[in-house]
Amino acid sequence: MNAPTTSAPRLRRILRRGEHRIDTEIDTGDGWRSGDEAGSAGDGFVAPSVFSSEFEIARYDALGLADGAAVLPVCPASFRDFMLFEQHAVDAARGLTKRFLPAGYRVGQIYEALTRRTFPPFRPHALWYSQPIYYMSNALTIVPSGIPVAPPVYSRALDFELELGVVLGAPLRDATVEQAAAAIAAVVVINDFSARDIQLPEMRSGFGPQRSKHFVTSMSATAVAGPAVADRLDRLTATVTINGNTVSRTGTHGMRYSMAEAIAHVSRGEQLYPGELMCSGTLPGGSGMELGHWLAPGDDLRLEIDEIGVIEHRILAGGTA
Repeated sequence: MNAPTTSAPRLRRILRRGEHRIDTEIDTGDGWRSGDEAGSAGDGFVAPSVFSSEFEIARYDALGLADGAAVLPVCPASFRDFMLFEQHAVDAARGLTKRFLPAGYRVGQIYEALTRRTFPPFRPHALWYSQPIYYMSNALTIVPSGIPVAPPVYSRALDFELELGVVLGAPLRDATVEQAAAAIAAVVVINDFSARDIQLPEMRSGFGPQRSKHFVTSMSATAVAGPAVADRLDRLTATVTINGNTVSRTGTHGMRYSMAEAIAHVSRGEQLYPGELMCSGTLPGGSGMELGHWLAPGDDLRLEIDEIGVIEHRILAGGTA
């Protein structure tokens, strides 16, 4: 697995099955060293562990990870996923209707050709324009990069979503934007796998995504220190590669709300804790639905945000429903 190009301090965690422990290693630019050897370089880097080593190791046993494998750099306590990019929302709506509602897609095409405006049903809900919106996903089904992934047995439309994730290192409540930014301890790459054929009826239910999203999410093998990249979270570049071919070049530019603004919004009247994961939502052009490139068995998927990390997966065939 190739490492991202970055000068920011990075952290990874390694499974030591024989000793029944998980070791933390930090690279400040001169190679990986144990967290103890790194000294002050690791102070405040990542929130205290939420789960016991026994709990985490049992999860990795279930995934079949071998001794010496890289595990999650952060095992998050919760997972909130925002939708910060309008272009993704519009292009994803086009891609979804093109595959599953072709008649509606044709109507949208005609409308946009005649008016040179975005077809209103393709735009985000009105609330999106006045505040950050998000859904809660399943933090306990996040897996490390490198795990082979198959679609759930009930889906025939597996998709990926390239996202930026941040992990809190301090408690927050009614935070200012500045306090929220200072609480970002670690930054990771997140892949929010999605079952698109299941997502459409679930969204129509009014309750938001459920089994279309909760079955699996993945995280980069490394985390980057939040303070080292805090000044450019909205200016990072990214790529999507499938079977060795780059199918999208994108980035984190164009957020309607910054990550700090989104976190501050969540903290209003709600207590947030160290170890909680917050994600940007899909980068524009960061999903197969937008690109018209749906995942298939045998595909090798690689998602990278420069300076932050890499996610890689081999896609397997799904089971029988």
